[in-house]
Amino acid sequence: MSNTAFALIGFIAWALFLLVLMEATRTYLVVTGRVPANGFTPDNGNLSPFMQRLARAHANCLEGLPIFGGLLVFALLLDKTTITESLALWLLAARVVQSAIHLVSTSVAAVSLRFTAFAVQMAIGVYWAFQFIF
Repeated sequence: MSNTAFALIGFIAWALFLLVLMEATRTYLVVTGRVPANGFTPDNGNLSPFMQRLARAHANCLEGLPIFGGLLVFALLLDKTTITESLALWLLAARVVQSAIHLVSTSVAAVSLRFTAFAVQMAIGVYWAFQFIF
């Protein structure tokens, strides 16, 4: 499997992992009677700070998937993976780091590191887009 294909499935699998974690926790809260089945908000605003961060980390993945995943799909469909191969795993690593930091802390240092991981993804995406166009 190419780095490009691995990064694409890795990005999707990471978003799925965060979703499963969130829904497993929500299921536990319902089954134990701590929250009614209709007691959830999309941002988990009525739950623990961790659950709120988890909702945002998952949403961040979904927001980035059409952009970054789209670039990876574009490379695969048009057989232009030579453009994406060298940085594909860095893109995936930056996404996982961004989400992991999001789950752990909202301190100033953590938010700065999280933004740095996102900035890496943006830089890679812009670089790829320019390579595809020019």
